[in-house]
Amino acid sequence: MNFSLLELLIISLASFRLTRLLVFDKITEFIRNPFFEEITELDENGEEEVYYIPKKGFIKGFIGELLSCYWCTGIWSSIFLCVSYLLWPTVATPLLLILAVAAVAAIIETLVQRWIT
Repeated sequence: MNFSLLELLIISLASFRLTRLLVFDKITEFIRNPFFEEITELDENGEEEVYYIPKKGFIKGFIGELLSCYWCTGIWSSIFLCVSYLLWPTVATPLLLILAVAAVAAIIETLVQRWIT
């Protein structure tokens, strides 16, 4: 189980992007919704703030806790991607490359936005 430096970089970037996709991105909100209660509160300025609290229950609570923790989801994403690559490299490679390229694009966009403002 020796990864080259390039493979490690690609898998790392893919894991970063998959984790952000699952935990934060709007497009995967439908995956998170069954596991969270939405709570709306007013802040000191009278503006609404929305909080997501993991639902009660063994399975829903566990998955809700997992999806609310970037670090936890990152571990499971990394395991999924590494095992997929080791067992089915021809199937996993396109997914890894797409996620890695998307990660680099997201990083570049973040840097560009910081330089502009």
